[in-house]
Amino acid sequence: MGYTYKDAGVDIEAGNRAVERFKPAVARTMRPEVLGGLGGFGGLFQLDLNKYSNPVLVAGTDGVGTKLRLAFQLDKHDTIGQDAVAMCVNDVLVQGAEPLFFLDYLAVGKLVPEKVADIVAGIAAGCELAGCALIGGETAEMPGFYDTEEYDIAGFSVGAVNRANLIDGSKIREGDLLIGLRSSGLHSNGYSLVRRIFEEYAMDTVFPELGKPLGEVLLTPTRIYVKAVLPLLDKVSVLGMVHVTGGGLTENIPRVLPADLGVELDVTCWPVPPVFELLQRLGGVETAEMYRTFNMGIGFVLIVRAEEEEQAITVLKQSGEEPVRIGRVIRGEGVAYR
Repeated sequence: MGYTYKDAGVDIEAGNRAVERFKPAVARTMRPEVLGGLGGFGGLFQLDLNKYSNPVLVAGTDGVGTKLRLAFQLDKHDTIGQDAVAMCVNDVLVQGAEPLFFLDYLAVGKLVPEKVADIVAGIAAGCELAGCALIGGETAEMPGFYDTEEYDIAGFSVGAVNRANLIDGSKIREGDLLIGLRSSGLHSNGYSLVRRIFEEYAMDTVFPELGKPLGEVLLTPTRIYVKAVLPLLDKVSVLGMVHVTGGGLTENIPRVLPADLGVELDVTCWPVPPVFELLQRLGGVETAEMYRTFNMGIGFVLIVRAEEEEQAITVLKQSGEEPVRIGRVIRGEGVAYR
């Protein structure tokens, strides 16, 4: 008898079992605009032209990065999918777009149905938090390319916004205010440095300032801001938004500012989560490096007129956020902080 695909390390039946396990989680993400279900060669989504009469589609794609190494180390895979979704939908949101649907790509060294189901359940949970549909994806078993315990995950989201409501930062001016929304911790950025600093510590180490095992803190999933921010856009003229990812506050905020404008941050306005202070202390990391690598406790930033700040904060609080004014737009360039 000749070789089979399974002999070469690819188990089609295991893939089918994985699909059956995660189907219920995927079903919970469906929206009325989705046509058909899982299993087609392409996902189908019919745009609501009553809601989007002059639509601009906004697309974002990303992965999770080296945070995955911690998921492997801890053998915990049910939250990493939310990170993949968050990195895409929060980016789409920055332009004022509603994320409509998400597709994932999962490549594994060995397909274990239970593990794949956990990963996809995390993706589905992220989609629920974002209000977008998980309309498809790909799970590729790649023996000999990834180790048997390894995988990589990436995805992309497509959103829509009416052209007149597109947010591009062009209306920002001196004196506008920055409102920050809290992060859940490190989110999914800076983990090459994080892993370097914590490499000598076991993941079950409980630092007093953290109050829980280190691994649990480091695998806390990225927050998704869609359901808090979209209602605000109907009530306040948001001029610019920032998803604080790689590059931290220092590098990301200037991306939405017009030429000749910068921002002054008051870093005393919000409590920096203990994990950042611990990283800085153990790694001897300079403050400037911290702010250009990590979110430092602020995962999303909105820029509004000073006269609309109070209303913006009220609406955000109604959505369950703890918004805080973190700075203002100034003449100049870059980010200054005090």
